[in-house]
Amino acid sequence: MAGSDHGHTPAAWTGVTISFIGFCVAGAFMVANNPLGFWAGSALILLGGVVGGAMKLAGLGQKPSPELERAREEAARRDHTPETAHAARS
Repeated sequence: MAGSDHGHTPAAWTGVTISFIGFCVAGAFMVANNPLGFWAGSALILLGGVVGGAMKLAGLGQKPSPELERAREEAARRDHTPETAHAARS
């Protein structure tokens, strides 16, 4: 795992930055006793997740590692053996 990017992608940075700004806005308006501002900040927090997810779908997120793909293929093969199929029906 030492060679992984650990989320250092444009999608991750953008989503976290928008969410952090929303958290700061919501916190400031909560202290100021302004419910509308609080909910606007909360909406920004959710928007950060949506924007980050959209950017990931657009190809700006972390690419799956070859080791992860290999592990998924092995798990899929293991799940489709006759022994496991019989156990799943029981």
